[in-house]
Amino acid sequence: MDWQGQKLAEMLMQLLLVASAVAAFVVGYAVADFQLMLLVYAGGVVLTALVTVPNWPFFNRHPLKWLEAAEADRHPRPPQVTASATGGKKKTSKNK
Repeated sequence: MDWQGQKLAEMLMQLLLVASAVAAFVVGYAVADFQLMLLVYAGGVVLTALVTVPNWPFFNRHPLKWLEAAEADRHPRPPQVTASATGGKKKTSKNK
């Protein structure tokens, strides 16, 4: 799953869970049955899991391009600057 696919999956999850909660509340209120409300919401949760958990092809529309091993060797990572390398001191400004 690529980055855009993860974002889409999260948006779908939020939308489906809110929609199932609203639908469950409306059904439970109209019929005055708490157990039916919980069953409708549980069905929404199962539907949400079936839509968002598997790695469906529409979550892979923007695949990442990885460097080949030889290409990665030609472009090594730059060295990381740590706080100890800079002296570990913060610059403070004095207000007069």
